[in-house]
Amino acid sequence: MIAAQLLAYYFTELKDDQVKKIDKYLYSMRFSDETLLDITQRFRRELAKGLGRDTNATAALKMLPTFVRSIPDGSEKGDFIALDLGGSNFRILRVKVSHEKKQTVQMESQIYDTPEDIIHGSGTRLFDHVAECLGDFMEKQNIKDKKLPVGFTFSFPCQQTKLDESFLITWTKRFKANGVEGMDVVKLLNKAIKKRGDYEADIMAVVNDTVGTMMTCGFDDQRCEVGIIIGTGTNACYMEELRHIDLVEGDEGRMCVNTEWGAFGDDGRLEDIRTEFDREIDRGSLNPGKQLFEKMVSGMYMGELVRLILVKMAREGQLFEGRITPELLTKDTIETKHISAIEKSKEGLNKAREILIKLGVEPTNEDCIAVQHVCAIVSFRSANLIAATLAGILMRLKENKGVARLRTTVGIDGSLYKMHPQYSRRLHKTVRRLVPDCDVRFLLSESGSGKGAAMVTAVAYRLAEQSKHIVQTLSEFRLTKEQLLEVKNRMRIEMQNGLSASTQDSATVKMLPTFVQSTPDGTEHGDFLALDLGGTNFRVLLVKIRSGKRRTVEMHNKIYAIPLEVMQGTGEELFDHIVHCISDFLDYMGMKNTRLPLGFTFSFPCRQTSLDAGILVTWTKGFKATDCEGEDVVGLLREAIKRREEFDLDVVAVVNDTVGTMMTCAYEEPTCEIGLIAGTGSNACYMEEMRNVEMIEGDEGQMCVNMEWGAFGDNGCLDDIRTEYDRAVDDFSLNPGKQRYEKMCSGMYLGEIVRNILIDMTKRGFLFRGQISETLKTRSIFETKFLSQIESDRLALLQVRSILQHLGLDSTCDDSIIVKEVCGAVSHRAAQLCGAGMAAVVDKIRENRGLDHLNITVGVDGTLYKLHPHFSGIMHQTVNELAPQCNVNFLLSEDGSGKGAALITAVGCRLRQELNNK
Repeated sequence: MIAAQLLAYYFTELKDDQVKKIDKYLYSMRFSDETLLDITQRFRRELAKGLGRDTNATAALKMLPTFVRSIPDGSEKGDFIALDLGGSNFRILRVKVSHEKKQTVQMESQIYDTPEDIIHGSGTRLFDHVAECLGDFMEKQNIKDKKLPVGFTFSFPCQQTKLDESFLITWTKRFKANGVEGMDVVKLLNKAIKKRGDYEADIMAVVNDTVGTMMTCGFDDQRCEVGIIIGTGTNACYMEELRHIDLVEGDEGRMCVNTEWGAFGDDGRLEDIRTEFDREIDRGSLNPGKQLFEKMVSGMYMGELVRLILVKMAREGQLFEGRITPELLTKDTIETKHISAIEKSKEGLNKAREILIKLGVEPTNEDCIAVQHVCAIVSFRSANLIAATLAGILMRLKENKGVARLRTTVGIDGSLYKMHPQYSRRLHKTVRRLVPDCDVRFLLSESGSGKGAAMVTAVAYRLAEQSKHIVQTLSEFRLTKEQLLEVKNRMRIEMQNGLSASTQDSATVKMLPTFVQSTPDGTEHGDFLALDLGGTNFRVLLVKIRSGKRRTVEMHNKIYAIPLEVMQGTGEELFDHIVHCISDFLDYMGMKNTRLPLGFTFSFPCRQTSLDAGILVTWTKGFKATDCEGEDVVGLLREAIKRREEFDLDVVAVVNDTVGTMMTCAYEEPTCEIGLIAGTGSNACYMEEMRNVEMIEGDEGQMCVNMEWGAFGDNGCLDDIRTEYDRAVDDFSLNPGKQRYEKMCSGMYLGEIVRNILIDMTKRGFLFRGQISETLKTRSIFETKFLSQIESDRLALLQVRSILQHLGLDSTCDDSIIVKEVCGAVSHRAAQLCGAGMAAVVDKIRENRGLDHLNITVGVDGTLYKLHPHFSGIMHQTVNELAPQCNVNFLLSEDGSGKGAALITAVGCRLRQELNNK
């Protein structure tokens, strides 16, 4: 018993001594975490260099775009063929992805031999061979009559320009078929298939084995966005934001990038960590100076690294008592599989002895322990270096996503990772130490590159089908120039109906006279009061207008709330409350004793009979005060002022906000004769010739007409361009059948149109994995401000996703692209429709005046016009295209409902004065 313990003690001591000796000898192969993090930073700099347009040419990492834009989302289905060409065996698979209760994958495959004479022959012969094998496989599967989608794993360095176009850069792995380098391998294969003529195949995607690995794992875990091969060779790919890939047009979404990381260090970046053994391996390789990182870490070189170290140690008398055998001096006699065997915890030392004896060495126990530790240091260095570069990719993903903690999955394949007893554990441990703020799951790929090619094809097939349906759905929103001209012409007809006495009653576009007969001429002067009533808040303003060389407008205002009980009480209570607020404001300004002219912005439907008389047609916006509808609101205001008996005011004008907008801009720009509101609601007004306003007597001069164009189409004249989504929004609105034009182009409804489209697309399985959330079912949840934010050019898809998440919609990157596309289509149509209406107005003014060419300005207000990133530009462009004989400028209004009301009052006072002077 004691003897056994002594022996064990002696053996442990012996082992520790040997381990320390080797550690000292191979000190340069062991890295601290500090060194590894330094390598990570170097790698990150190289990643960025490879992605940059100007730096890619000199970058060691080529960062090749793969045109794979999406990982599986679980909704793929279909029958696919995968070809896998990357070595002496050529594999063909049939992959069936079905959707019963859960997604399942069935695979059948066959391996075909690729003879040496074909590998080294002509390119034509090689692809004829591939086409012949594919024909044989299809015949055996009894599918020659079907044109199935095909994925092609072609594991050689390629330059891709599309998913289904791949130009071979150079052959590797003993392949030397001539006439293929620089050619598109898809074209060559298609040509070979066509030549046979006995079957058809639709090659949808070319991928390399690393991408195949990521996609295979992505099918099982949708968080997978990195693929790594650690086998004979090594490489990695990951999903990069498209906006960072300078070599590819566009910046929406993501794309898988093949890093070709084996070349890391080819520019000398790793010289300080390369050892004499690494340099010797490189000198004796087929490609000196190339793939330096791969030569330090991959299975192809690991056994040779160990052999070189053992030879040197033996020469120095530190191993095998200084004996060196011819076998030990022969290249590649130690293979990576030997290292895996030697490092096994139980039988490792016995394996070391067996392997060394085969090499003609008679090892002692000390020799076996030393060799085992040399193997451990070489393989540990490999795992550490791979961990450092992988950490660089993970840090980049975390940064791209802007998250505090990254949760992701890495798909891995390769013999070294799979077969080595310690490798995977060491790699995982080091990665977790280097990036503690990343939760990484490592997923082993099964049937990697073949199934992966089928998955890429399945995703491409899904996206192509999806894209076709989405284009079809949104095509209804893409109006042609002919359709827009038709809208313009119909608007002209409806305008005429509203102006003519005989048709005014039945007209949908009411063309209401406002009795505003002049825009400001710059001589307006004085202090004016303005009231602005149009919602739950009520404003009182004092506007001081000064004429002369330096015209100025100075404004003071105060906002008052209107309680719900007043909004829905009696008319007397409402107007008494308004007068109470005016009284408070006059006290505040110290102007109780002055009889000021007053303009009243009253943003509810009114029929005006004079500038200072407006009969309320109907309350909107939640107001329900009794005894007001059918009454003159100016009369109601005057009576309330009388009841108060504190002050007197001269009510000169009642106005709506559209006219106020025109007047505000006309004060700054004399050519402004049109007002437009493009906000929550939509409306326009313009200066019409009095002779055309048949509802008012007199033919001289002009009068501003409030079009109330939101009701355009209420007679069915726009039904041919209304979509099912417009009809759904209208049916569930508070006023079905009314304001149809407004419901297609105003801010209040655009978000609701988008929501209806998103629900339909989700039902059809194109969005949110087919899951309709409670949020999406909630009416009006998708506010128009979200459209403006989502469509902002400065907003990355990541931020679009966070807006959707804020709405309770858990979206993928692809979902975000589709949502952005839907928002764009809806707002683009809105701007075009608004532009078509405006084109009708400017052309009418031009024709009224008998001009070949008209210069005119439109005063505009409204949140949609102001805040949406593209609305104004598209609208301007539409007006220019549909009214080419008009030069139309747009001027943004400031406070049309307040300042505008004061200016209308000032013009009214000026005209009254002029009339009195006559």
